[in-house]
Amino acid sequence: MFDTHKITKSMGTGRKGQADTSLQSGATLQNRYLIQGVLGVGGMGSVYRARDMRFPNVVKVVAVKEILNIVADPSMREMIIRTFEREANTLATLDHPAIPKISDFFSQGDRSFLVQEYIEGKDLEAYLNDSPSLLPEETVVDWALQLCDVLAYLHNHQPEPIIFRDMKPSNVMLDQHNRIRLIDFGIARSFSAGQKGTMIGTEGYSPPEQYRGEASPAGDIYALGATLHHLLTRQDPRIEPPFSFAERPIRKLHSGVSLEFEAIINTALNYSPSDRFANARAMKEALLSIRRTKTGMLTGQMPTVTQPQLNTPAVVGPMPMAAPPTQTPSAAVPAVALTGGEVKPIWSFKCEDELRGSPAFASGTIFIGAYDNNLYAVNAAEGKLLWKYPTDGGLPGWPAVYQDTVFIGSEDRRLHAISVKTGRLQWTYYTDGPVRSSPRIAEGHAFVGSDDGYLHAVNITSGRRAWRFQASAAIRCRPALFHDQIFFGCESGEFYCVDFSGEQKWRAKAKRAITASPLFYNGTVYFASMDNLVYALEASAGWKVWTFRTNKPIISSPAVEGHYLFVGSADNSVYAVDVRNGREQWRYETDGQVTSSPAVHKGLVYVGSVDGCVYALEVATGKVRWKFRSDGPITSSPVVANDIVYIGSTDNYLYALTA
Repeated sequence: MFDTHKITKSMGTGRKGQADTSLQSGATLQNRYLIQGVLGVGGMGSVYRARDMRFPNVVKVVAVKEILNIVADPSMREMIIRTFEREANTLATLDHPAIPKISDFFSQGDRSFLVQEYIEGKDLEAYLNDSPSLLPEETVVDWALQLCDVLAYLHNHQPEPIIFRDMKPSNVMLDQHNRIRLIDFGIARSFSAGQKGTMIGTEGYSPPEQYRGEASPAGDIYALGATLHHLLTRQDPRIEPPFSFAERPIRKLHSGVSLEFEAIINTALNYSPSDRFANARAMKEALLSIRRTKTGMLTGQMPTVTQPQLNTPAVVGPMPMAAPPTQTPSAAVPAVALTGGEVKPIWSFKCEDELRGSPAFASGTIFIGAYDNNLYAVNAAEGKLLWKYPTDGGLPGWPAVYQDTVFIGSEDRRLHAISVKTGRLQWTYYTDGPVRSSPRIAEGHAFVGSDDGYLHAVNITSGRRAWRFQASAAIRCRPALFHDQIFFGCESGEFYCVDFSGEQKWRAKAKRAITASPLFYNGTVYFASMDNLVYALEASAGWKVWTFRTNKPIISSPAVEGHYLFVGSADNSVYAVDVRNGREQWRYETDGQVTSSPAVHKGLVYVGSVDGCVYALEVATGKVRWKFRSDGPITSSPVVANDIVYIGSTDNYLYALTA
């Protein structure tokens, strides 16, 4: 499906400080649609509010979604237009009160446009954030019934069922009449049994099988369960370990929820598709039984329901978000200590979407990727935008800078090589899956993993593959390099050592996924796993030196300084471990999961937490020297340069803090 962007952004959202390709107010398309303003801007185009001039006596407002087609290859351009038209035709056949009507589509020059019903309202994520208290069960049951109804319609669509694939609160709007409307069909797809496709959706809401490229009606049921869990508990699944809903029982967080409703949601959230409801209609019937009970009517027998199973998480990191940035750095102010040891930033730079990846520093510039699909180059001293480079997917990783080129992987399946000075593309390298791994550069090659299960070695001059090594599952960590050895783990828990020719030297095994990046130090390779353990392996042969256990899965990548190894855990703590024997030296507990990877500089450990804070901890004792509080969870990892700490936050800001 072509990419679309939600129309809930306020009018006037633009891209300050650089050329904007958006159409200006007053422009007319097809001599019919008068552009009135920009509702949103993304890497693939803009969304406009427009007036349909075919109705001169009334003001008929529509939403016009634009897809930019700037591919140089004529055959590729033609294919994109054909795909756009095919998908627009499919959407135009949908006729349901919860689905915005598609009224027109056309191509004009290097742009294609989709005209649809304009909806006044608020999405459920915004509604939840604006609500001062927990939402009542009756309200959420009503929304759930409406969503089951629209999913049943899509799943029974003819000639082929349609899978929505991205159910979440922000993709559900409550219109001015308090009716549910399902928006953003950008990744919906026709369904054929046994068919595999792109692993897509939004982390936390997507079912485990969707990470393997398997989309089915059962996946939409799981995502609906995740959405309902979020609405009732206010626990955002995007910042929790995947498939961990059983660790956050609904009634423990919201005592006003009935046992019956909790059981229905738990059934939808079962790990195995076969253990969920058979279809959306069956889930709707179960929900109706709750309503009949509440109104005193006779009820049918409740379906058998079970608790969701705890299984190995498949992925940690961000999924595609399609919201483009405005470049508005704040005025530079010196970092000063506040009461309680908090500090103010030297400067902050705002994007239009979350910063979950980590920054890189080179030649006075900070490079960081965002979920508006853009790689930013920001002046490190002043926080001013130098340039940005758009990809077609989210950027969850860590850029690698080598000489005059910055390399970064994208969920658009590509490794991008961009000029440090100009932000212009030098080449792209295609894989067969989203690239959530961060590249390492050595010996004239970039080494990067992909969700296609391969470690790729790419010539940094030509962008051509030198070789690729097949692992047993998706590779999302950043490899570690030493001499002719490359160390990396994958989502099945396998850990590999290969040489620079791509030949395997040895292999080890953790019990669960390895998403954290490994670290080589003094003849030992260290890595952490979702099995709660940190491993120390002898680097030349792979035999175990020691393991260290935390209380929950580890996504944070370790850092070493002297005799200390530092790592964060989903148990909310930062640990200092003796690298010689794996014994705990100290731990510091935050108020949220620590998925950020620590950075060490001049006797301090810097790390972010899902509680929204950046902590500066003393290396020797773990005592807090200072902390900085942002307005969103921090999963980004810090980089320290010239005594300044740079780190991103899901509040959309890149921060510069005095170290």
